[in-house]
Amino acid sequence: MEFVLDLLATVSRWSRSNLSEIALALVGCLLILFGTDIKGWIEGRLGSFAGALRIPIMALLCTVGSGAALIYATPWVVRGLSQFNNYSLAPVLVVVLVLIGVVADRK
Repeated sequence: MEFVLDLLATVSRWSRSNLSEIALALVGCLLILFGTDIKGWIEGRLGSFAGALRIPIMALLCTVGSGAALIYATPWVVRGLSQFNNYSLAPVLVVVLVLIGVVADRK
């Protein structure tokens, strides 16, 4: 049992030192998974605009929206993940990665 706890602590310490990159990857994965749904919702809202106006607005909204999500959501994820201690961070990251994999598999 001590080996398992030591392994969890070691992996969690390594994860904590790379938490900003891990959070950025998680936010990026979520944008990839749910980006088409968000894009479809925005396209539905912009359906009444003319094509010459709708395409640049859509490109601008996707670019600014994705960039803003990456810039502003990543620190929130870092703050949330940094709340876990060295025995629970690694299992939480594994569970989150498995959940993202399940969602990706279903899509």
